[in-house]
Amino acid sequence: MKVTLSKNPKNKPDVSSLGFGKYFTDHMLVMDYIGGKWADPEIVPYAPFSLDPSTCVLHYGQGIFEGLKAYKNEKGEVTMFRPRDNFIRMNKGATRMCMPNFDIDLVMAALKELLKIDESWIPSAPGTSLYIRPTLIAKDEMLGVHPSHDYRFFIILSPVGAYYSTGLKPTKILVEEEYVRAPLGGTGEVKCMGNYAASLLAGDLARRRGFEQVLWLDAKERKYAEEVGAMNIFFVIDGVVKTPALVGSILAGITRDSVIKLLKYEGIPVEETRISVEELSDAYKNGKLNEVFGSGTAAVISPVGVLGMHGKEYIINNFEMGRITSLLYDRLTGIQCGREKDIFNWVTAIN
Repeated sequence: MKVTLSKNPKNKPDVSSLGFGKYFTDHMLVMDYIGGKWADPEIVPYAPFSLDPSTCVLHYGQGIFEGLKAYKNEKGEVTMFRPRDNFIRMNKGATRMCMPNFDIDLVMAALKELLKIDESWIPSAPGTSLYIRPTLIAKDEMLGVHPSHDYRFFIILSPVGAYYSTGLKPTKILVEEEYVRAPLGGTGEVKCMGNYAASLLAGDLARRRGFEQVLWLDAKERKYAEEVGAMNIFFVIDGVVKTPALVGSILAGITRDSVIKLLKYEGIPVEETRISVEELSDAYKNGKLNEVFGSGTAAVISPVGVLGMHGKEYIINNFEMGRITSLLYDRLTGIQCGREKDIFNWVTAIN
């Protein structure tokens, strides 16, 4: 694999001011699909791309991405959390978006080399990690609504702290009753660019009302919970953890799957099912809505302290992180950072 090292390494940011997605490492991985086949991956200095104004992705949104993380444990070892699952999901998304699949083993090997080169960028302070953003975009230079012929795959790296500026303080989530994110048969289960563009207005309006995120409802009946803008959602109702079933309109989160497996291992009842806002409202009124939390690569586990529904604000668990939410956060981050045994073989070491 061709490697071109940067001649102008950047100054690394102070760990206390990382935030999320603000800083990027010295190098990136690039691999082009031209003439019906993938070229070899290359590691090059992080730099802007030059794109023709007619480039397909700029007009028709034929682009997908993933998000995963690398960690440095107390022994100084570098690991990733379930990277192969992210690339499997990315290839599935590529198929749905009429884009070419790539060789997962080849990309995994190239990513490991990239992480070795930029290892000094991986923070080790509690709550920090190196966010990994693989992206695939259409590159044809012409107008016309059709699949592109040429594509670019790339991976950039970003040292990050907490996704929410409030850290583990419970968030405020607003049930979105006017706009919808994705209908059945659409691209809701794909991590494609258009899904996120479609969510921006509702998210902005929610923030103006004092909420961090919106909880999307199904597009057909506008009554069943689906997912939050940046994470999957879980409700603890009368001791049972419930999460929206994967019906094709929400993302099959890697962290979501990890949470379900951990709950089953801990002997905590968990259900993948349809959950209506009426069920949530009734559970709250009856004192049975014990906890609400989100899961995702960026935030890992995020407690929800307020659920806005029907013009009211429902305070969850006295605006405190609940027992199950706390257990899951400790277990997941413990496995990711090497503090706990990796009983599911989720961790991939960078040898």
